[in-house]
Amino acid sequence: MLYHISEESNIEVFVPRKAEAWPDLPPVVWAMNDKHLINYLFPRECPRIIFSNSPEVCEADRERFFLQTAANTIIAVESGWLERIKQAQIYKYYFADDSFELMDEIAGYYVSTETVRPLRIEPIKNLISQLLSYDIELRFTPNLHPLKNAILSSTITDYSMIRMRNACPDTNKGD
Repeated sequence: MLYHISEESNIEVFVPRKAEAWPDLPPVVWAMNDKHLINYLFPRECPRIIFSNSPEVCEADRERFFLQTAANTIIAVESGWLERIKQAQIYKYYFADDSFELMDEIAGYYVSTETVRPLRIEPIKNLISQLLSYDIELRFTPNLHPLKNAILSSTITDYSMIRMRNACPDTNKGD
């Protein structure tokens, strides 16, 4: 089973579309697997960083990023998005996986060049409760850029930085 998350409640058919971020990719329908579904339990435009511990993380980075938590995965969101997250309702579309191909294993992205009809749609109302039902740590911070910069200079390889264009400005740029 694969999924698509949307703020729209009434999508009957998913038609392949071009993706700005991947200009060489043909028009596709996007989906994700179970493991990465949690990355999308947010309002679409919400900036967030998701990162996980893995065998590739050196001991110093494991202590730096994971010593104070029992969670293997941490999700950080800017504090300014809290009310929007609390107010949001999103919809989980279920897809059969037969027409999809894995595009990116780390991100959990699957794509189909075919038109896809969802098998069913499920509303998700309380996003914070839904997120906390997973074995993760949810953090709020005034600005995501210090964490982004720390992760990019670390040995963490299992991470996603989503909608960072909507994050607060990086106040340490140029320092």
